[in-house]
Amino acid sequence: RLTNIVYMGMGEPLLNYNNVLKSIDKITNPSAFGYSSRRVTISTSGIVKGIKRLADDNIKVNIALSLHAADDKKRNQIMPINETNNLHDVIESLKYLYDKTKIKISYEYIMFKNFNDSIEDAENLFKLTKYFPVRVNIIEYNYVEGVNLSKASEDKINAFAKYLVDKGVMATVRRSRGKDIDAACGQLANKVEKEKID
Repeated sequence: RLTNIVYMGMGEPLLNYNNVLKSIDKITNPSAFGYSSRRVTISTSGIVKGIKRLADDNIKVNIALSLHAADDKKRNQIMPINETNNLHDVIESLKYLYDKTKIKISYEYIMFKNFNDSIEDAENLFKLTKYFPVRVNIIEYNYVEGVNLSKASEDKINAFAKYLVDKGVMATVRRSRGKDIDAACGQLANKVEKEKID
């Protein structure tokens, strides 16, 4: 039986706000699927207006922020959305949402070799955990053809996680599944596009 529902990997949910909320209403309606809103998560790259709208509409589902870098300079390089929705504004909007709804918030953080895997990066991430209760999910990078990034070493991943845990942060390393068939996180769309080109 399906236990949790996550809006992820299908376009930015907060740019499709009305339709996402309609589907959440059906998912959580006792007369339909009847899932608890506590088992529904919206993953977002950080759309400030959308996050604030969730707060104002009193939508109580979990939020996962695709963070992946804890400073604007690095985040701009891998997530262009950060240029118009910078980290300060995103964190402020999440604090606004938490203060109004007390929902669960997590940071998703893919670790890349020699890019965002240093203890300095961990220190910057720690600074972003002080505004509301948050869980950090540290994620192994899955190889995607044509992308000039590679997976951080196990030692770097473990040291990064240990730094956060030692600081009192709820941090978990998420091990990848499905890599053997190119179906792990971030791989499937790339595979489909490659087959179209071929």
